[in-house]
Amino acid sequence: MDSPCSETPLPPLLSGIHSPADVKALPEESLGELASEIRQVLINTLSHTGGHLAPNLGVVELSIALHRVFETPKDKILFDVSHQSYVHKMLTGRAEKIGSIRQFEGISGFMKRSESPHDAYGAGHAGTALSAALGMAAARDLAGEDYHVVAVAGDGAFTCGTTLEALNNISTTTRRFIVVLNDNEWSIDKNVGALSRYFSSLQETQAYAWLKERADYFLKNLAGDKAREQAVRLMTAARSLISPLSFFRELGLTYYGPIDGHDIRRLIRALRIIARLHEPAILHIITRKGKGYEPAVQNPTKFHGVGSYDIPSGATPKNSKPTYSEVFGQCLSRLADKDDKILALTAAMPSGTKLDTFRTNHPQRFFDVGIAEEHAALFSCGLASQGFKPFLAIYSTFMQRCVDMIEHDAALQNLPVRFCMDRAGLSPDDGPTHHGLFDIAMLRAIPRLIMMQPKDEAELCRMLATMQGICDAPCSIRYPRGSGEGVPIPEEPESLPIGKAEVIACSERDTVALVALGNMNSTAARLRELLQERGISSSHINARFIKPLDADCLTEQARRCRLIVTLEDHVVTGGFGSAVEELLIHEQCGADILCIGWPDAFVEHGSADRLIERHGLTPEAILPRVLRRLGVESSSPSFTP
Repeated sequence: MDSPCSETPLPPLLSGIHSPADVKALPEESLGELASEIRQVLINTLSHTGGHLAPNLGVVELSIALHRVFETPKDKILFDVSHQSYVHKMLTGRAEKIGSIRQFEGISGFMKRSESPHDAYGAGHAGTALSAALGMAAARDLAGEDYHVVAVAGDGAFTCGTTLEALNNISTTTRRFIVVLNDNEWSIDKNVGALSRYFSSLQETQAYAWLKERADYFLKNLAGDKAREQAVRLMTAARSLISPLSFFRELGLTYYGPIDGHDIRRLIRALRIIARLHEPAILHIITRKGKGYEPAVQNPTKFHGVGSYDIPSGATPKNSKPTYSEVFGQCLSRLADKDDKILALTAAMPSGTKLDTFRTNHPQRFFDVGIAEEHAALFSCGLASQGFKPFLAIYSTFMQRCVDMIEHDAALQNLPVRFCMDRAGLSPDDGPTHHGLFDIAMLRAIPRLIMMQPKDEAELCRMLATMQGICDAPCSIRYPRGSGEGVPIPEEPESLPIGKAEVIACSERDTVALVALGNMNSTAARLRELLQERGISSSHINARFIKPLDADCLTEQARRCRLIVTLEDHVVTGGFGSAVEELLIHEQCGADILCIGWPDAFVEHGSADRLIERHGLTPEAILPRVLRRLGVESSSPSFTP
């Protein structure tokens, strides 16, 4: 179990940084050394705690420059996604706490307003910075106040619809607004799409370079004002016609760059110039993800968000059992071997969802649309309308953005899109922005949508085979982060009957029915043993389906047992247990019901074991709640029905 680490020993310069004022007070010639110290602390610390290493190594100089020029918390600096805010935290009084990052009761791995006044806006999803920052700028103007608002966004975030919507509104909303485009050609995986190619074209245009060279020649070799005037016109023509900067110009933004994002002095000069402007501006910087740590430079995807690792080699511990994501990718690829209608889609996460396996085996049937979940869902609907079988894999926390499309486009039109929600349930160290604890409540009211969750790897494969055969309705599957149960994967998985639960254990004298969903089946199995030790017989039902529920099975259990206990890795409010309760009320069954799940709250970050214990979701913690419902004292050694 994790616990806040002791204060991290800091090198000389960093140990003297307690606020942005200390960054401003450093001699300029010391800033490079400060950057080196920060990188070393990040590499050493995250080798123990894990975290977003490569993104933070890439923004060290930028973070220093921002705090050198601007004055937080008066000035507002927003980081899109904010997983690259570790350096910002270290420069704003939290350097000594960096060893506790993403640990239970430690500092968050993302910006968090309640953690520090320097964290202007909390975030964990891409595409939020520009819109939120523009709202702050508009509020500043309305209040007649005077401060800067700076939005830092990676090039991957510019594939988000919300980012483009914000860009469209900047020039008509405010005259003072700064965007820093941090261009490293990566989000988590390599960026894709037209906008990615566009930013690459901004970095280097051969025709522009040629014209610049000719202009320099004119200035050096031709005398007089006319020659200089000709050179200026030539440069203007190059920038206007050849380098595609007109995109930002048409949006009303003054464009600066691209410049080296690791040149602190140049960054500071550019930011100071832009800070004096009374017009919206965008500074385009080129950075290298993972800079300063060669394993992260060579494999930025692996070190985007990494667990503990060996510093010299960059090696990470290997799991003895495959993760649910790996099983998903392997099984879907196998199904596609025999069904050329199966397509796989994701939103910038082929490695995270393990669809890189599918991409390797079926490259023509794989689509990565960038960080554009809404588009991915609608794109899938279009594919399904033409007889294909799209499987869209997105983390549960990001599938929130697709709810409109799931209801309005997929369900309303009976389009059989397969929505695959990775990281459903607890996403421990990342915390409330990434927990997949709300997807059932968000989706189960949508008519026609089939929803399921497997208890192990084999059942995951069977559910994918089931989804393959559904042709008249949208369906979804949720599965957790991390390793499975170690169950062998079937070579040719059989499909499941829709809406049918699995009875794992049952007897005629059962007092309690334990109805478990997905990975909570292991909790139910242990809880059943604990009840048996108290002389309480219980049945164990693997629900499998969230919608439709197995009404026959559940009503039978309710009529023969005194208590129904539902267990889910989801918030209790509006979740699976609520659905069971609604069914039993409708069917006028007499059994009492106890719903076990996560509280109606945003669950904090920390290790899974620590959070499960903290919120009373261990079998040992659930047992007293069951006994109280049965009217039995926890200290009582046995139970009499």
